[in-house]
Formats: sequence, C-alpha cells, structure tokens
Amino acid sequence: MEDNTIEKKYNKWIVLLSIVIPLAVAVLFKVKLKDFGIDVAPLSFLPPIYATVNGITAVLLVAAVLAIKNGNRKRHELLMKMAIGCSVAFLVMYVAYHMTADSTKYGGEGVLKYVYFFILITHIILSIAIIPLVLITYVRALASKFDKHKKIAKITFPIWLYVAVTGVIVYLMISPYYV
Repeated sequence: MEDNTIEKKYNKWIVLLSIVIPLAVAVLFKVKLKDFGIDVAPLSFLPPIYATVNGITAVLLVAAVLAIKNGNRKRHELLMKMAIGCSVAFLVMYVAYHMTADSTKYGGEGVLKYVYFFILITHIILSIAIIPLVLITYVRALASKFDKHKKIAKITFPIWLYVAVTGVIVYLMISPYYV
C-alpha cells in the first residue's frame, strides 16, 4: 500500500475518534449505570490503578524517546505501542469508574485549590488535543513518513507527557477526598 494511501485510509478514523472519544467520555461521565437499573458497586479501586497507568505511560514515553535517540527503532516502536495501550487502558478504567461512582469534589483551599484547578483544566484540554496528535503521529510512522512523523512527534511528545504526568498529579491531589 502506498504511503499516501495509508494516511488517507486512516484520516477518517483519526477525525472520527478525535471527535467521538471526547464526546463519549463527556456523555459517559454523566451517565451512571444505576440510571439504567444496573446495580453495580462503585469501582472505587480504579483511581489509583489508572493513575499508576498514567505514570507508566509517562515512563514509557520517555523511554521511547531515549530509544529512538539511540537509534533503536524497534524498541521505540514497541514502547510507543505500549504507551498507546496504556492510554487506552486508562480511558476504559476512567470511564468505568465514572459510570459507577459520583465525581469527587476537590476539598483543598487557598492557593492549592487554584493550582489543582489549573492543572486539572489544562490536563483535560490537552487530553482532548492529544488524541488526534497521537493518532496522526502513529499513522505517519505506519506510512514510513518518518520526516513528517518526527516533526509532529516533537509536538505530540511533550503534550502527551504533560497529560500523563498531570493525570498522576491530579489523582494525588484529589485522593484524600475520595469517599
């Protein structure tokens, strides 16, 4: 398959997923399984797990960049696939938790409250923006367009790393207030 054909083939999926995932998360965030008569105990064990998965994602991203800088394309590719897998696992657990539990309110006060909300808001906005960036970056690698892949990866990497790290920070800041 020609390189341009690969990109064109996936462009529709990139657009679709970049719209559907944030919308689905927003809707599912409001929908509780109990609203449908499904009696499921809150999956309160998930937040520390998905926060850990975010931390693992950050480590994988840094390791992947180091691998490619050292010329190890195979290791880079494996680590990036693992990072994508971790992000998908995070998303599934995050949605599952929020479909079974009410949102936790941040209970901190003073400057920390503003720091928390700044981190949370930037985390949410960038977690939406990172979806198409990761997908485009990945497809360019699949299409063997490594010059274009490298250009967008320089944008994708710091944003994805920020989202992964701030996911852990948000969890650590709000965890004392979980019921």
